[in-house]
Amino acid sequence: MPQFTHDTVVKSGSPASDELLCESAGLRWLAEAESDGGIRIAQVYEVSRERLVEERVATGAPTRSAARHIGAALARMHAAGAPWWGCPPAGCPEGARGIGRALTPWAPRGAASTWGAFFAEYRMMYYVRLLRDSGTFGPCEAALLERVASRVAAGTFDAEQPVLVRESGAACARLHGDLWAGNVLYLADSSAPTGGALIDPMAYGGHAETDLAMLQLFGYPYLEDVLAGYDEASPLASGWRERVGLHQLAPLLLHCVLFGSGYVPETLDTARQYL
Repeated sequence: MPQFTHDTVVKSGSPASDELLCESAGLRWLAEAESDGGIRIAQVYEVSRERLVEERVATGAPTRSAARHIGAALARMHAAGAPWWGCPPAGCPEGARGIGRALTPWAPRGAASTWGAFFAEYRMMYYVRLLRDSGTFGPCEAALLERVASRVAAGTFDAEQPVLVRESGAACARLHGDLWAGNVLYLADSSAPTGGALIDPMAYGGHAETDLAMLQLFGYPYLEDVLAGYDEASPLASGWRERVGLHQLAPLLLHCVLFGSGYVPETLDTARQYL
């Protein structure tokens, strides 16, 4: 568990694991967008395989104004871009395979030329195989997800990135990767230009809608204001609300892997929407 002081958070790791090195690389990669109006990222003070010391962000009460600033700042972070679908953040150790308790994989350069090809293999079928092998999914559950993944891989649901990402010329968006409510903090200084700050990334190159879908999965204070602020700064592609559940399949499947069968009914119900 992390240890807290007045102004730092200290996380412990294993000398055999790259996880803390990859997390710190993600924080620094996302923070590169701050100079262009990207959302504030918790600073890294010290990192090794066994220890990560980062800023403890001072938090405050949510407000509608801050929520809109958060949305716009997220849009600018995404627009910092990434070089290929599924790429790791710059600065990750050579040979690192993925991040998180399930070792969610990055994709080698050139492995996927479209969002659908990447998402189907590296954010759906990777988890489906783990769930099938563990017995959490039986043949029927696995077959359902395989059918949806096949449609995703074929490009059925491919959509343009938000405007700022397209205008950047990047191959894809620069994602936080674990953008649930607990990782998007409202700042104590309610007048701060970005409204909030991010912690605990699982950063990679992907579709901006995936981050926004994750934020909607478990709820967030003034969520509609965040989304409005984002869409004003970087208009989202037509039909994005209909694709929210599809993008949520990645975190739902991961929750099935990490926490078991309790998340299976919601995952299957969501998948059926995209048959």
